[in-house]
Amino acid sequence: MLRLHRPADFADWYRIGAEYVHDVAAGLGLRVGDFESRVVRATDAMRAGRTDLPPDLARSVAADLLADATFCDPFCQWMPLWYELGLAAPCSYTDFQLRRVAKQYATDLPHLSVPRFSRPEDVYIDGRPATAYVDGFADQFTLAAAVLHLEWFVYVARESGIFVPPLFVERTREQTVAYYTGRRSDLDPDVRTFQRLLFSDDEWVRRIADVYDLDSALFDLWARILERERRALS
Repeated sequence: MLRLHRPADFADWYRIGAEYVHDVAAGLGLRVGDFESRVVRATDAMRAGRTDLPPDLARSVAADLLADATFCDPFCQWMPLWYELGLAAPCSYTDFQLRRVAKQYATDLPHLSVPRFSRPEDVYIDGRPATAYVDGFADQFTLAAAVLHLEWFVYVARESGIFVPPLFVERTREQTVAYYTGRRSDLDPDVRTFQRLLFSDDEWVRRIADVYDLDSALFDLWARILERERRALS
């Protein structure tokens, strides 16, 4: 990660995230329009070092990178303290680089909202944080992923011009929290499909690791946990 500084360095990072957004949205039957071709154009421009993109492309790039920059800190707060402390430095550096590049694409936009992802103190059940209802690293990781990748997807999809029905998102979030804290035995079929598609972020982890040559045991662990849950939801 230390060698990543320029827009061109993050072209594949954006592409992999945007393709994830497209595949989840298409899997849900949402209208994606020409998003696939726009991703290709944006990626090609980034590889050429260009930041003068049309507003719709610039917004998609900036939102994707900004969402990834913002994701790590709240995610770590759902995890054991040793995990949070261990990732503090690399997360901070990656956050800085992603924000710096995202800013280059957001400069000429009239407005770009900054995502805010839930912390444990934002999600309570019967007066207790949701994290109080899960034990063990894998279950904590799965709960955090289930809540936060929903929020990540909705933000990036919206900023990329893909409409996700708010009531569906609200129902998915409510059922997700209840299901992964043992307060609900199953998910509605459409919510289950949504989460199964979202848990395909195991492929995001593997593709990022492969493209950026990240030989990381931690990435391997993330991918295994995400894949296991995706298969469980199939």
